[in-house]
Amino acid sequence: MSHGHLQIDSVSKQFRVGGESLRALESVDLSVAPGAFLTIVGASGCGKSTLLRLIAGLDTEFQGDIVLDGHRVTAPSLDRGLVFQEPRLFPWLTVAQNVGLGLLNADMSKAAKQRAVADHIALVGLNGFQDAYPHQLSGGMAQRAAIARGLVNRPGVLLLDEPFGALDALTRARLQDELQRIWAAEGITMLLVTHDVEEAVYLGDRVVVMAARPGRIAAAFDVTLPRPRDRASPALARLRDEVMAALVAATPEQQEASRMVPVAGFAAPAFAPAE
Repeated sequence: MSHGHLQIDSVSKQFRVGGESLRALESVDLSVAPGAFLTIVGASGCGKSTLLRLIAGLDTEFQGDIVLDGHRVTAPSLDRGLVFQEPRLFPWLTVAQNVGLGLLNADMSKAAKQRAVADHIALVGLNGFQDAYPHQLSGGMAQRAAIARGLVNRPGVLLLDEPFGALDALTRARLQDELQRIWAAEGITMLLVTHDVEEAVYLGDRVVVMAARPGRIAAAFDVTLPRPRDRASPALARLRDEVMAALVAATPEQQEASRMVPVAGFAAPAFAPAE
């Protein structure tokens, strides 16, 4: 079983768009300890989802190294689970059958697979719905099934690409708490990409802010607040504001504006007068 120690060294990624080279990621360095919960925030187009795809092994054309437990990532593997914004459940399969897809290539007996599926359906709170079809589930329940599918083979790392982005505020808050409970129970390293700064500081041990054009790490914040966290905590609100300020400062529009007009709350950059 993977321990979930992830090391990302000088990772860069380019795409060809309209015959031109587009730098999506530039020299990204990250070290994620086993069992940590890392959250990543950044504006659209900063390369957050691209980075997750590289870690998952869905795209292997990049520069640098991604190493999990001492082994370089070169392809998808059972030691990395992936949950998308949409549940992506097969409509003709039941919840149990969808969760069981995560074990298709697992070296386990049929009975062991059935036990693992049942255990993970219970873990995400879907007992009684194992024979339901996706159209019979709410959005939150469908996402729980997707999380169970990502966890069922006990990966070392679970990658979550904005898994709650399409949900209403109340369901989102409930699933955030559920994800924390699952993380604590399973001890699996988690990397979550989100646009929601409050979600990032509420869930993460560490919050990474990415800048765009090209995608790179602009700032990182350790979250030392004890769990379970109080959403109304002044300390959490202060940290949220600090992360938000770093996120705003990292946007291309803000970087361009800062070269011309000082913005309230940010120091004006030093520059030499025109000659």
